[in-house]
Amino acid sequence: MDDTVLILGANGRFGRNAAQAFRQAGWQVRLFDRKTDDLSVAAAGADVIVNAWNPPYDQWASTVPGLTRQVIAAARAGGSMVIIPGNVYVFGEDAPARFDEQTPHRATNPLGRTRIEMEEAYRASGVQTLILRAGDFIDTMPSGNWFDKVMLAGLGRGRFTYPGDPDQPHAWAFLPDLARAAVALAEMRARLDRFEDVPFPGYTLTGQSLAQAVEKAHGAPLRLHRFNWLAVRLLTPVWKIGRQLIEMRYLWSKPHALDGTRFATLLPDFEITPLDAALSTALGSEPEGQGGLALAS
Repeated sequence: MDDTVLILGANGRFGRNAAQAFRQAGWQVRLFDRKTDDLSVAAAGADVIVNAWNPPYDQWASTVPGLTRQVIAAARAGGSMVIIPGNVYVFGEDAPARFDEQTPHRATNPLGRTRIEMEEAYRASGVQTLILRAGDFIDTMPSGNWFDKVMLAGLGRGRFTYPGDPDQPHAWAFLPDLARAAVALAEMRARLDRFEDVPFPGYTLTGQSLAQAVEKAHGAPLRLHRFNWLAVRLLTPVWKIGRQLIEMRYLWSKPHALDGTRFATLLPDFEITPLDAALSTALGSEPEGQGGLALAS
């Protein structure tokens, strides 16, 4: 296979996993360096652009629109398909508990509106676009997300910390699976619609069930503790990202899952990694207390 993919944000969570998955599938993989590379030059001849750029929460409003215009222009010039790791922010606090490709995008909060406007720009652009929508990420290495930086931070002390209602279902995705799905869909791009919104089913887990699964993978008893949101709220005057964390807090108590019907129609033979195996991988590389919090998915 001589297909070529350009990865934007290859040092991030999805970008790193996507680069690995495309390489394993035999694609020619280009990694974009924002400090030295010109996007129009780097995208020339690329069949697919993976837009995994993800600025910090507090920079979304100022940077996402400009990045979106740049990617659209580069994709239009080269006839490339764009793949974007979508999230569930677009639906809003009052959305139904099960999200599919037809669920209205009615978020009113700033982060949700930024994502809505970004996706609408791609839809209106005429550039072939795939939104591969997923819940929170389980990574293969520490990357500063909710799972490794908050929930697993106290494993050595027998503690699993959950940031919401532990009895409500929450959507999760194992990043290697999401990346493999991106490759599989990229390889069938000629059969996809010009704009595709494909929810990735992943895992739907309550905090209690996730804690029990982590306990099993960890091999030692764990106590479930609730995350201290008051500390975040008190820091918001001096910690900008804390304001956005508070803004998105509702997702940790709002029950939600991603409907996999469209995904199964497109990729009926796709097998998601069993949860036990995914958690064993995540925990196997998990040094405690490393790195900073970078929670945007």
